[in-house]
Amino acid sequence: MRIRIKKLHEEAVIPKYANFGDAAVDLVAVRKWIDGAGKVCYGTGLAMEIPEGFVGLLFPRSSISKTNLRLANSVGVIDSGYRGEIMLKFEKNGDNEYKEGDRVGQLMVMENPPMHFVEVENLPNSDRGSGGFGSTGN
Repeated sequence: MRIRIKKLHEEAVIPKYANFGDAAVDLVAVRKWIDGAGKVCYGTGLAMEIPEGFVGLLFPRSSISKTNLRLANSVGVIDSGYRGEIMLKFEKNGDNEYKEGDRVGQLMVMENPPMHFVEVENLPNSDRGSGGFGSTGN
């Protein structure tokens, strides 16, 4: 898949896979700021065109366990129509955090088929049934 990408900052790093078979590419921070709510924000200096019918998903890297950060929205969603800078926002619980130039997140692009909902009176039974949180065991 080809994704058009634009550098908005001269220090921006075009994402690439670190290893063959990786599911996502790393994103590098080129700027950092604290927003009005005290969240730590990182800008990648990149904008891109996610193809129609696909979605970009932003996840924390596994190295986040070495910081005191938590991705504020759990998983970021980049819609195919978005053309602004790719940014990540973290909640802070301590002083250990990423700095400019660090890989701060990862991007995965996946197919996003349109959903069409059909209201019905009943749903077919399944093995799981209607069991909710924790119903399938520990």
